[in-house]
Amino acid sequence: MSTEFTNPNLEIMFTAEEISARIKELGAQITAEYKDKDLVLVGVLKGSVLFMADLMREIDLNLKIDFMAVSSYKDGTVSSGDVEILKDLTNPIRGKDVIIVEDIVDTGLTLFRLTEILGSRGANSLKIATLLDKPEPRIKKDLKIDYKGFTIPNRFVVGYGLDAAGRWRNLPFIGVVIDPSKI
Repeated sequence: MSTEFTNPNLEIMFTAEEISARIKELGAQITAEYKDKDLVLVGVLKGSVLFMADLMREIDLNLKIDFMAVSSYKDGTVSSGDVEILKDLTNPIRGKDVIIVEDIVDTGLTLFRLTEILGSRGANSLKIATLLDKPEPRIKKDLKIDYKGFTIPNRFVVGYGLDAAGRWRNLPFIGVVIDPSKI
């Protein structure tokens, strides 16, 4: 994709270069903290795919990956926190050190419930990595995010895996939607 992207309804918040640099830092931190551990990255589909792919390439360890798909919106636009598992893990996590990889954390309801579900499966440890932390709408204030790329204001963002009605996931940057009614 061209770096000459123009859309009057999008404003770039983080460039591809800024995202890449931050992910390198996160990868180095995780590498240092998980040396000699049995690490599994669990990506939450679909939004985490780009972040997880880049993050795992920056972690200099033998690791495994798995994916989950969950739904908590029940035909709405706000998370209910009632998590329905659409695709579960392929392999057990008992005895493993697990990092849940998310694209964005806002209310925290879905991720809080997901940590309860995975926490009951016997992992040695369970931590959270997210590219974007949007604390302003956070309902679950006690949700601990262990690795975060960027903290952002309460704005509607797309790109780098995040979508609006299934579009704009492929943008190499994070953009703010100026007028969500024009999506």
